[in-house]
Amino acid sequence: MNNKNICTSFFDKNHQTPEFIKDKKKKAQQGRRHFLKSAAGMGALASLPTFSVSAKAQTSLSELVKTEPWLTLDATLNQLLPSSPTGPSASEIRATAYLYQVMTVQPTEQDEKEFIFKGVGWLNGYANSEKSADFAKLSFSDKEQLLRGISQSSAGQNWLNTLLGYIFQAMLSPASYGGNPDGIGWQWLEHQAGFPLPEKGQRYFELPTRARIDLISRVDHSNIQINSDSKRIANDTKHTATSRKKSPQGTRKS
Repeated sequence: MNNKNICTSFFDKNHQTPEFIKDKKKKAQQGRRHFLKSAAGMGALASLPTFSVSAKAQTSLSELVKTEPWLTLDATLNQLLPSSPTGPSASEIRATAYLYQVMTVQPTEQDEKEFIFKGVGWLNGYANSEKSADFAKLSFSDKEQLLRGISQSSAGQNWLNTLLGYIFQAMLSPASYGGNPDGIGWQWLEHQAGFPLPEKGQRYFELPTRARIDLISRVDHSNIQINSDSKRIANDTKHTATSRKKSPQGTRKS
């Protein structure tokens, strides 16, 4: 992370908005499609296969959230989207499993990873100073109070917004990314995912982007060359035909 962004808590006045957040806002302002649109298939866009949540995967997740930083991250995600009769919770959409893939499998910027992990330390430091316990051990009301407290700071707001963004992605993205098991998020929103459904190994970050760009570039270049040659041939043909009309068609015998 940039030295300018080094701080010791959510309330440190030295905090500046991380570059990855600025970059995301810039891309959004430029109208580029967000990951959710390209991956989840809003409208007619293609999506990926349903993720089979095996007993082994569930066990792995339950073990994962027993250790830091995932213990605190899981508690935070479930506080931001708690169980409700009106919609799925962070636990039900497997937001923590999704975030784990983001941090360990997907090509996520290192400064973003560091910011998320540092936030865990800042949150627990704040929880201990205010409630004498780590965040995950607190009651629902105490957790709510602390999150509202850090949201009043620039760093806290940036951290919470980052996690909220990943909650939405977990809810709307294809389940092969780790969240949205059996399309629970789509069912809640009455959304029909796009098809076909590529197998694992064809997720957006696994596609040979450079190869596709090179191919398109070569094709476009070939088209330009072909069009250029066609125009030249057409011009030459037109010029020849014009010359023949102007030139004498033979000589008369005297």
